[in-house]
Amino acid sequence: MDMMTFISQNEDETIQFGKKIADLLTEGMVILLEGDLGVGKTTLTKGLALGLGIKKNITSPTFTIMKVYHGKHTLYHIDAYRLEGVDQDLGFEDYIYDDGITVIEWPEYFDMSLIREYLKINISYMDEGKRKLVLQAAGKDYENILEELSC
Repeated sequence: MDMMTFISQNEDETIQFGKKIADLLTEGMVILLEGDLGVGKTTLTKGLALGLGIKKNITSPTFTIMKVYHGKHTLYHIDAYRLEGVDQDLGFEDYIYDDGITVIEWPEYFDMSLIREYLKINISYMDEGKRKLVLQAAGKDYENILEELSC
């Protein structure tokens, strides 16, 4: 299985789903979050952080580009939206596949040559506050995560 869909009824379900994903992550894993502005990428990241034992409030790193949080694993939270057209080396390769978990919002603006394997989650609006999360795995470890989540 390299793809699955989850329907979240509300913000709390999105956070709980993030916690469930976090339980399956290991050091060096990368999560790519796609979706429109305000669709719930940071909300899902809050769930991931809670699942990693991070107590700090998670906010979007839009203006700082990256925030680092410490828990069971370090969480590198990158918002690549403002990186469109940036050609300089920002040193992100020092974090990706390091001892933490990397979450990248707006990966279409990120240098994807740095990333070989990942779990991509596309979040889209549905009616009445519902969200559709389509998960796609690139790599065996990520396929295993999808298998675990589908059980």
